[in-house]
Amino acid sequence: MSNTIIIHPENEEQEDALKAFAKALKIKFEVAQKSNYDPDFVAKIEKSQQEFEEGNYTRVEKQDLKKFLGL
Repeated sequence: MSNTIIIHPENEEQEDALKAFAKALKIKFEVAQKSNYDPDFVAKIEKSQQEFEEGNYTRVEKQDLKKFLGL
């Protein structure tokens, strides 16, 4: 079994060179797409999902929504 190596090219030229190198050596590779979301935003969403899974949330009935929101 071998290790996984993660490389972060800084530009398209480096990316193309790395792909060509991997192909020449018949090394399997995949290209992951960058997320368009801010990493801080993603972290907040993940934290919120974790809190929900742990049961840390407030349930509000529809008829109480305006009162809950202070409207």
